[in-house]
Amino acid sequence: MPQGPRPSYTPARRRPQPRRQEQPRRQEQRPDPSSALETALTAAAALPAPTGTSFAGLGVHPRVVAALADRGILEPFAIQSRAIADAIAGRDILGRAQTGSGKTLAFGLPLLTRLAASSTPRQLKSPRGLVLVPTRELAQQVADVLAPLGQTVGISIATVYGGVAIARQIDQVRRADVVVATPGRLTDLIERRACVLGNVEITTLDEADHMADLGFLPAVTRLLDQTPAGGQRMFFSATLDRGVGKLVTKYVTSPALHAVPETAESTPAEHSMLVLRAEDKVPVAAEIAARPGRTLFFVRTKHGADRLVKQLSRVGVDAAAIHGNRSQSQRQRALDAFAAGHPRVLVATDVAARGIHVDDVDMVVQFDPPEDHKDYLHRSGRTARAGASGQVVALAERGQVRDLQRMHLAAGITAARHDDATPEHHAVREFAASGTPVPPAPARAPRTSSPQPSRRGSSPSRAGTGKGGTPAVRTAGMPAGRSSGPRRQPRRPVRQG
Repeated sequence: MPQGPRPSYTPARRRPQPRRQEQPRRQEQRPDPSSALETALTAAAALPAPTGTSFAGLGVHPRVVAALADRGILEPFAIQSRAIADAIAGRDILGRAQTGSGKTLAFGLPLLTRLAASSTPRQLKSPRGLVLVPTRELAQQVADVLAPLGQTVGISIATVYGGVAIARQIDQVRRADVVVATPGRLTDLIERRACVLGNVEITTLDEADHMADLGFLPAVTRLLDQTPAGGQRMFFSATLDRGVGKLVTKYVTSPALHAVPETAESTPAEHSMLVLRAEDKVPVAAEIAARPGRTLFFVRTKHGADRLVKQLSRVGVDAAAIHGNRSQSQRQRALDAFAAGHPRVLVATDVAARGIHVDDVDMVVQFDPPEDHKDYLHRSGRTARAGASGQVVALAERGQVRDLQRMHLAAGITAARHDDATPEHHAVREFAASGTPVPPAPARAPRTSSPQPSRRGSSPSRAGTGKGGTPAVRTAGMPAGRSSGPRRQPRRPVRQG
């Protein structure tokens, strides 16, 4: 369907000024490039969304369209319908959309379509596409989405991030068309001469604002300097402050601007604030954590995450923690277990949670208040994703209420307030009973090997028999004589990575 002209942004060039002598130089107030970009993106978000579009109509490769249909993805989300056509046309893209809005396909589908049509042959150690992300989890998530689609058009994808053996990644990068990487580990591979960026045709930065938060912009700048100046670049970021605006001004040429309103994509979650005393915070959290559905708790610090897991464990609630002190294998095991629903509770820090995408998380609990409304929105975006429903509950001590209200106002959120919350409060009881029950863990198959003969003869050992010599039937991991009803799983030792 024909669309009107899309907004673009061209940074103004400053004219050289003659020097003034014999007067003290004042601190010059340089214009903030991010402010003009934010204004332009806000205007872009106010434009009506395209209607009647399809992936095929946007120009996505037919085989990729078919692969999307096989996965039940038939219509593009708002950021996709706005950005894909310009991206396939080869324009630089500056996109702004909230988490869970479909940004991965917004840049991934043009990336695959353009590389499939490119005549540049694949070379060893020299990828043609590059996606830079801030965390390991987000790198794996992007690869999980794009790799099956890339196979349909002969595009191979490799992931590169820290916390795992580098040798295997070196081997994967040798033959990859696209590398999805965190800046630090990619720098390691380049220094080992296992990868060069001189043939990169398309570069994407995902969650550029969070890379700035983590101090990655110097490394990102060095990596972008190694890509060809004439290549296509797509930057996706929730905000353009904290240095992202300068990055855009330096590396992006006349970008097409695409943005969606912060609450346009997903079914709005129901937001609530429980005002409570400090001594009631953990008991209220434990009451909510015992609910039958999956619950994701957010805390500020790594030690706070481990402490909350222990506190929940003491009252019989099984939970796992994910934060920066855990190795990649530990983090992945925790994510896989949470996705399977055993345990139903995951406690995460903001940094570690970037890239978490687990279906059917129907409640997010903001145990500790976030730093600002942007972090509040990011945390909240772990639920109510892509049309699903969800609830966001913030626990606030009385001294934190005003700051949290300011965050709600800045985020455009209306939250129901419940004062004097205790474990017996009616709202807490409702939260504790909510959620789709997670199916029980599958029982382990009983051992089929025959019992070993005892030293005294060939009869089975008495430890493996019940009354009258009948073999005892036990649930896996359960001592003899214990019923097979619900019980708390034994704590396993965690190996430090």
